[in-house]
Amino acid sequence: MSPPRHPDPRASPPPRTPVTERTPAQAGWSWAYEGYDPSRERLREALCTLGNGYFATRGAAAEAVADRVHHPGTYVAGCYDRLVSEVDGHEVENEDMVNLPNWLPLRVRAADGAWFSPDTCSVLGHEQVLDLRRGTLRRRMRLRDAAGRQVALEETRLVHMGDPHLAAQRLRIAAEGWAGEVRIESGPDGRVRNDGVERYRDLNGRHLTGLEAGFHPPDTVSLSCRTASSDIRVALACRTRVTSGRPREVAHAGDEERPVLCLTVPVGPGRPVTVEKVVALHTSRDTAIGNPLDAALSRAARAGGFGALLGAHTAAWHRLWRRAGSDVPGRAGHVLRLHQFHVLQTLSSHTAGLDVGVPARGLHGEAYRGHVFWDELFVLPYLDLHLPEVSRALLMYRYRRLGAACRAAADAGRVGAMYPWQSGSDGREETQRLHLNPRSGRWLPDRSRLQHHVGSAVAYNVWHYYQASGDTAFLHAQGAEMLFRIARFWAHTARWDAAYGRYRITGIVGPDEYHDAYPGAAGPGIDDNAYTNVTAAWVLCRAREVAGMLPAPRRDELFERTAVDSAELERWEDVSRRLRVPFHQGVISQFEGYGELAELDWAAYRARYGDIRRLDRILEAEGDSTNRYQASKQADVLMLGYLFPRTELAALMARLGHRLDEETWTATVDHYLARTSHGSTLSELVHGWVLARCRRAEAWSYVQESLLSDVADLQGGTTGEGIHLGAMGGTLDLVQRGLTGLEPRGGALLLDPAPLPEMTGMSPCHLSLRYQGHWDVELSLHSGHLRVRVPDSDQGPVRLVMGGRTHLVRPGTEATIPLPPTARRGPA
Repeated sequence: MSPPRHPDPRASPPPRTPVTERTPAQAGWSWAYEGYDPSRERLREALCTLGNGYFATRGAAAEAVADRVHHPGTYVAGCYDRLVSEVDGHEVENEDMVNLPNWLPLRVRAADGAWFSPDTCSVLGHEQVLDLRRGTLRRRMRLRDAAGRQVALEETRLVHMGDPHLAAQRLRIAAEGWAGEVRIESGPDGRVRNDGVERYRDLNGRHLTGLEAGFHPPDTVSLSCRTASSDIRVALACRTRVTSGRPREVAHAGDEERPVLCLTVPVGPGRPVTVEKVVALHTSRDTAIGNPLDAALSRAARAGGFGALLGAHTAAWHRLWRRAGSDVPGRAGHVLRLHQFHVLQTLSSHTAGLDVGVPARGLHGEAYRGHVFWDELFVLPYLDLHLPEVSRALLMYRYRRLGAACRAAADAGRVGAMYPWQSGSDGREETQRLHLNPRSGRWLPDRSRLQHHVGSAVAYNVWHYYQASGDTAFLHAQGAEMLFRIARFWAHTARWDAAYGRYRITGIVGPDEYHDAYPGAAGPGIDDNAYTNVTAAWVLCRAREVAGMLPAPRRDELFERTAVDSAELERWEDVSRRLRVPFHQGVISQFEGYGELAELDWAAYRARYGDIRRLDRILEAEGDSTNRYQASKQADVLMLGYLFPRTELAALMARLGHRLDEETWTATVDHYLARTSHGSTLSELVHGWVLARCRRAEAWSYVQESLLSDVADLQGGTTGEGIHLGAMGGTLDLVQRGLTGLEPRGGALLLDPAPLPEMTGMSPCHLSLRYQGHWDVELSLHSGHLRVRVPDSDQGPVRLVMGGRTHLVRPGTEATIPLPPTARRGPA
């Protein structure tokens, strides 16, 4: 996949060259790196993370400790802790997803030598291969120490997808041209901190306390601890055995922070040694356990050997791929499979039993402190049609924190539910008050907590989960209550302005984030953000619709609980029709007054700085501000084209009193394409999605950059701090819904294909969906037609609507449907 070209000088510079796969034969199911490059190690650690939805571990070297090159990290979903730090003379409280004890340490050295490591030895060969099909990471090294002794080391590891509390390693050691003894050390390391993000490094990151080591003969060591303020107890048990070779000595060493099992084993040419390590991890948040340490020790003792664990793990991944798979040809398909792998490692079937949200950076690093933002808006549409039970669990995370959202609204003098921009353990607002600009070194006010549109994202996900799953039980219970309370928030936040003859929502921040105040204003926030207002109107419409769908007893009960009455419903109707949406020069304004801001000299800034994705940091370091310019960090107005099909968006705008025709939308797209720096990985995804619907020939360069954003680290070092889960999930949804135009709605699958030749090519694009009661509905998009196969079951037929025609596909049959002429034409 060649880097995208940008003929427009306002567009982003081309990305760096992506990683090189080993061979074409492996390209579909492996992600490989040749050679050792310390400067890229953090990136590789993030992209080689292994997980199972319960916990994940970065792909750090087994012999490494945290330093400027490496950052071993293990994170359990939903395991947070809160600490206070002093920042710029202020006490600042932050809640972090905790970096738990590192279970990876497994190192080897000659009896009288230094530890074998590419950081200290001559590297004769180094290869790292992530097996996407089986969910394993293999690392092969040939090293020579200072005494001239050469070894070949091969480590294979897994984080078990079948048993979410288990992980395992196998290390093979071969001496090349010498004989002697090697010393092997294995055990967990509790000397870890949350210091994987440079700009957080001066903050308090020591979340673990009360570390206690244990030795359990003949082959197991344990480490237990707890988090400093949330008091979550954590325990690991590590069982280490030599399965090829015979240890001359087994001893226990280390201290309370790092218990070690030491093995001394003879090696020589033709006498390789194989060591297997099995790790069990439990916390006090787990269900159906007593003491976490007892549970970990018991699980480690009962676990089979590495081969048996690998077999069960591979089978679990096979089942997961069968449920969640898609097949896109070519290099794009290879990157998409990597994205899918990381989404499924973060949000697997195990997630359905947890009280967790969608961490914006996965379980892959410490950026954003492991918090939950609005990224579920880009991930749940994919999960809805593959793992709906996971989507439901993620929505239940929001429902369990509905009380906190209602308290936040009340504290702000409002009614209903005001969800936080950043959420963690208990649903309070976790957004920092200050953030560091690393370019200027200054700590600045952080006003992103004013992004109240996150509530609309929750409502959107509730509705679309219902449309895909048909789960009326959820919609009538938790879903309806969330919708009603979010609708109440918008209806009462909107204030009537007689001068405009409209309702207005003021003092907020939109998705763009570059504009958090008017130039020279004393207070924060902007007014009438178009995205916020249109989505608020949509929420009010859906809340009214759901009110009409509820059985009368449930409706009466819910109205009583949420203080909704007939007058409230009338207000929802009125506000949903008369919210203000500003325009300027014939295009939708991002917010009131946007068109009066200065134009930025984009060419000059690109010439001066090259990469200007983080234009906000550049301007602040110059003593300027993005608030002064028509410049956006990411898609804002154009997000409306991402969320809503054109007909639905036009209907929403018509309800608000505006005609959104082709000319107006095209002019709006052009206006913001020229004024966006793409400082978020979500931005190019949205632009590619929108362009695929209106100017297909220009879409691919944006789609390609969204595909490469993490694998080529286009944001300049951010991927090493954790992958961007929303962008990865969004690229999967781009194939699933964007290119097919698939929209579950009203008991049917609506289809409006807009295939990109660069992705579909000459080979078919396959999708497998779970739609309402149907499992493994197969869609194939190829050569001017769509083939749909519905597996045999006792369900009714699947109703498809495409090109104005309805097609019924009964279980056990398939249908081939010609694409409409506009979809067959290819690039416009």
